[in-house]
Amino acid sequence: MIIKQLDTSDAGSAKRWDEFVFASKQATFFHRADWQGIIQDVFRHPTYFLYAEKAGEIQGVLPLAHVNSLLFGNALVALPFAVYGGVAASSEEAAQLLEGEAQKRAQRLGVDHLEFRNINPRHAEWPTQDLYVTFRKEIQPEVEANMLAIPRKQRAMVRKGIKNELISTLDPNADRFFKLFADNVHRHGTPAMPKRYFDTLLRVFGKDCEVLTITTADGQLLSSVLSFYFRDEVLPYYAGDDESARHLAANDFKYWELMRRSCERGIKLFDYGRSKVGTGPYAFKKNWGFEPQPLHYEYCLYKRDSIPQNNPNNAKYKLFIEAWRRMPIGLANWLGPHIVRNLG
Repeated sequence: MIIKQLDTSDAGSAKRWDEFVFASKQATFFHRADWQGIIQDVFRHPTYFLYAEKAGEIQGVLPLAHVNSLLFGNALVALPFAVYGGVAASSEEAAQLLEGEAQKRAQRLGVDHLEFRNINPRHAEWPTQDLYVTFRKEIQPEVEANMLAIPRKQRAMVRKGIKNELISTLDPNADRFFKLFADNVHRHGTPAMPKRYFDTLLRVFGKDCEVLTITTADGQLLSSVLSFYFRDEVLPYYAGDDESARHLAANDFKYWELMRRSCERGIKLFDYGRSKVGTGPYAFKKNWGFEPQPLHYEYCLYKRDSIPQNNPNNAKYKLFIEAWRRMPIGLANWLGPHIVRNLG
């Protein structure tokens, strides 16, 4: 078995990579080959998409990117901007070879640490970040069964949105979504990703990436979500809301509409995605009847004594968050991409 590196200019290799990913139970949407070009072109990070091959057949994949920042550290990550990552392999031999090669690359690059964003644990001896959980639940085959599966109080919020005659629309571009997303993250004191990133996601992933936007009957923009589709799963990944959305239950209606539409197109699993334990999004997802499942983000430390905490919960970012909230949104949208590219 040998280890090779994916060449994005080789359409045949990318096709074989994705064929393995779509067939592998361990793989996720974030293992797809197209992430290599997105991370390189939009965020300008070097990538190392490794695969194990035996007798001409791919046995495993490990997508990696090198994020080197004066502010946030120097890391080799599988995979930045993704909630899931790490190795996906059809054999333990392939998995170990890929992870061993990743460690060699990390040491040659001189990074502070190597990070695998695993769903399942692999290295009990490595430090593990226990900050994040994910929420995944089956979608029932009948629309009404999904409505009745929502706990009573949360179901009342969904019905409030329906009573308010809110409208859901699939958008052909990211324009309305980005307006809401950028305003939302600005209110929370964090930088927004560039609009070019969302435009690229829609262009590259086509039918597997979709924007659903909620408005009032007279067209007032309230809430929007950008979702990924992978096999028979839907993953609402980025979202934004107007300040008036809560009063009208637009956020609740938005996720119901996504679930309803997914049910009608035969999608079988709703992946509510990652949340930090003890936060508002964590509580919101539990209110929908979803149970948290731990994520096993594992770190091999080289030049660090502890796991990096590059997230808003870190007290050292408190002043930065407050200052960002006061910054004019036009300036924040211009400056934000230069910062967020290093957060991963």
